[in-house]
Amino acid sequence: MSMHILYLVLFLLLAGCAHSPSRIAPATVDNRQPEGAAGVSVQPGWHGQKFAIATANPLASAAGLTVLKDGGAAIDAAVAAQMVLTLVEPQSSGIGGGAFLLHHDGRHTVAFDGRETAPAAVGETLFVQADGKAMTFREAIVGGRAVGVPGALRMLEMAHAEYGRLPWASLFDPAIRLAENGFPVSQRLHTLLKVDPHLRKDPQAAAYFYDADGQPVAVGSLLHNPELAEVLRRIARQGSRALHEGEIAQAIVDKVQQHPENPGKLTMTDLAAYQPQRRSPLCSSYTPKRVEPPRRYLICGFPPPASGAIAIAQILGIVDSTEAAFLPFADPLWMHYYSEASRLAFADRAQYVADPDFVAAPAGNWYSLIQPDYLAERARLIGPKSMQVARPGSPSPGPASHAAMPEQPEYGTSHLSVVDQHGNALAMTTTIEDAFGARQMVRGFLLNNQLSDFAFTPTDGNGLPVANRVEPGKRPRSSMSPTLVFTQDSGDLVISGGSPGGALIIHYTAKLLYAMLNWGLAPQQAIDLPNFGSLNGPTLLEEKRFSPSFVEALKARGHVVNEVGMNSGLQAIEKTSGGYAGGADPRREGRVLGE
Repeated sequence: MSMHILYLVLFLLLAGCAHSPSRIAPATVDNRQPEGAAGVSVQPGWHGQKFAIATANPLASAAGLTVLKDGGAAIDAAVAAQMVLTLVEPQSSGIGGGAFLLHHDGRHTVAFDGRETAPAAVGETLFVQADGKAMTFREAIVGGRAVGVPGALRMLEMAHAEYGRLPWASLFDPAIRLAENGFPVSQRLHTLLKVDPHLRKDPQAAAYFYDADGQPVAVGSLLHNPELAEVLRRIARQGSRALHEGEIAQAIVDKVQQHPENPGKLTMTDLAAYQPQRRSPLCSSYTPKRVEPPRRYLICGFPPPASGAIAIAQILGIVDSTEAAFLPFADPLWMHYYSEASRLAFADRAQYVADPDFVAAPAGNWYSLIQPDYLAERARLIGPKSMQVARPGSPSPGPASHAAMPEQPEYGTSHLSVVDQHGNALAMTTTIEDAFGARQMVRGFLLNNQLSDFAFTPTDGNGLPVANRVEPGKRPRSSMSPTLVFTQDSGDLVISGGSPGGALIIHYTAKLLYAMLNWGLAPQQAIDLPNFGSLNGPTLLEEKRFSPSFVEALKARGHVVNEVGMNSGLQAIEKTSGGYAGGADPRREGRVLGE
């Protein structure tokens, strides 16, 4: 039986009670989900020879494609696409937020950190009320309190200065034209506007997104944004200074500080002082046990303050230290092992991962968390019954210096992947955190609520500090997982991929990698598989995608199973013998384009 036929058999076995994949009604949204669903549509997959771009919106992909056709580099296409996403997908990312970008120039891989930072005037009790209790998530994020210093634009400027081929100013033309002439409102944007209870409270956002009766702009109607067009013109001429200094910066600060109910502490000095970071990627070796002849890969992701690369390497390494390495996806025992590995990885994530400029890695090196001996030790904790909640491990001797961070909501994000004709490739995950961020609109774009990715409670009951607590100038821990995969022996690119989805980004990206590297699936096939995972609590399964017998088999092993909407937005490009193959998540509106 061929691998592709096997894929179809597995998919049908798992989807015993699923709706037709051509169109699925909006899913029930778990509180871990960043954005509601707007239906599912079949994606056919994509194949080409020269270059490709995969983004979360067809208009953004089209802008990037135009740049690639003009001879632009991958980073040029990413800049153009991000500016369009600011306009057409404002709920997920934009110049008011941050991003992580992995870039490969054919020889070297670099991690560009554009994560937001905490203003200088905040303290660790930012989200603690007068009675000593933590604010609720919604109390914290709507307004100025949770707005961090945006970093996406300044980071893209840094990367473009090093790897761009086309003039900076030219990359803003597609977004400026769309902002001036109008873009058709998508079903997804309309749906999210309709259900959001907070965006209407901001006068600027209400006037832009809603009519006089409070109804969201209609699907297919042209939405014009002349204010954003003017901002983008200034950025095209002046670079990131146009956002971080001067009149636009002052408008951002005023919006944050003058919020009538929930003001923040962002200042002009914070904006002007922001600096992106150039970091080394976190790369782990991976050799799937079931693949013959053996194939050795190097999986490169983003280092802390991102947690995804570590967690994904842990999950893959722990799973491959068990019999699950030889099991198919259709076997509930494989899911048992995967879920247990997830619990172990998320326990370590809560204990250790935070901004490396503020928190030391265990044993002095983040690689201590993904060493084979340590992962084998963690794998031995997995038994025939679910542990339900795992405890963190001890990769270094001595007591832990920080408390584990309790689970709290994580949201937002968009992902794009690009390969160009010059040998460059990138993966970028970009965010304003929650859907529509802080619900604060300034000059046609939305501000982030990224500070809510810090721990709301800075210490545990014994006064031990949480590694990811709020501190001035600190970057909050993130689940964003932009990933590049290479052959370990030759260093050739294999995959560029990633996803939005809050903390579940880690599982969506792990699913993509495991399915492609272990089961030989094409990008679209891997993306189409049902979603699953655990955040060190219940086992989460994408609703209506798994058969009752599959669910009952997990429950028999002690799993608490929650079937929920798992609204991933995976994008992936694979290097093949004939060129490239690409995939976009049918759960959202992304598109792969290229030649």
